Amino acid sequence: MSSNKIQSLSPGQRAWLRFKANRRGYISLWIFSILFVLCFFAEVLSNDKPLVVKYDGDYYFPVVKVYSETIFGGDFETEADYTDSFVRGQLTADDNWMIEPIIPYSYNTINFVSDLPNPAPPSSQNYLGTDDRGRDVLARVIYGFRISVWFALALMVIGVVIGIIAGSVQGYFSGKTDLIMQRIIEVWSSMPELYLLIIFASIFQPSIWLLIILLSLFGWMGLSDYVRAEFLRGRNLDYVRSARAMGLTNFTIMSRHLLPNSLTPVITFLPFRISGAILALTSLDFLGLGVPPTTPSLGELLAQGKENIEAWWLSLSAFIVLVGTLMLLIFIGEALREALDTRKN
Repeated sequence: MSSNKIQSLSPGQRAWLRFKANRRGYISLWIFSILFVLCFFAEVLSNDKPLVVKYDGDYYFPVVKVYSETIFGGDFETEADYTDSFVRGQLTADDNWMIEPIIPYSYNTINFVSDLPNPAPPSSQNYLGTDDRGRDVLARVIYGFRISVWFALALMVIGVVIGIIAGSVQGYFSGKTDLIMQRIIEVWSSMPELYLLIIFASIFQPSIWLLIILLSLFGWMGLSDYVRAEFLRGRNLDYVRSARAMGLTNFTIMSRHLLPNSLTPVITFLPFRISGAILALTSLDFLGLGVPPTTPSLGELLAQGKENIEAWWLSLSAFIVLVGTLMLLIFIGEALREALDTRKN
């Protein structure tokens, strides 16, 4: 592209061109986006319920709706067990048929028909083997990856919002406001985060929301320092003084003039904050302080691998997914950092 055409582009368009020029980061973004979309439809890819069932001329969608066993000729009013031989025989007899997911297991489905003791190695039934309770490892990896990504995104959004608010107030008003808030942050950052997690885990029932709340209390402080520095640098520039002279409110100056020019470090650190949140959740699950035991988790698979050293597929599966995800996010973060560097052509 000629230099004249490049100069006619907006700053955002030039940043996107710089990002695309980094092939490693650009390809990593595509791979991570595809994996994220696929794991969003985990119930369609991996489930012990059929996607579509045709029975006695009617169509049913068990993956999105609960049907009792009596609908398919059974005796019980409870939800049909589609792994049961009787139910499967009913659904495949005569003109009946069903379409199953690619992986016929959910994250909590136990393979009762396996001839191998659990944890079982990879086989044609379970492509990545089973864990110590007979659950499919591939299904738990898919669902665990989705939980990790959603957890990291939620933690990132909360931390970014709190960090921007705290840093902008400190940097814009400075003086006593900055001094008092900085002392509060120093005291709060000295709190033993791991000990607090252990205490709350013993008091409350472990849940993903409890972890998000606890980690959000500490995850915003690092980002607020960068926003504070940007606001301190820009609060005395000429365009900010002109905005004050025109009578604009402090909120308008902060949100419309200073904040857009202070988002470079925020955007640059987003992939690294996501990777840090995924690593934090995995570490807490490995220590038994994270999500409940029945919840699919990469850290829980690593803990099982530690307890079952001979079952190499447990640790290896979680390790490959975790390291691969972190590498993709790091490559995306490096490409973002170069894309937002206006000194590069």
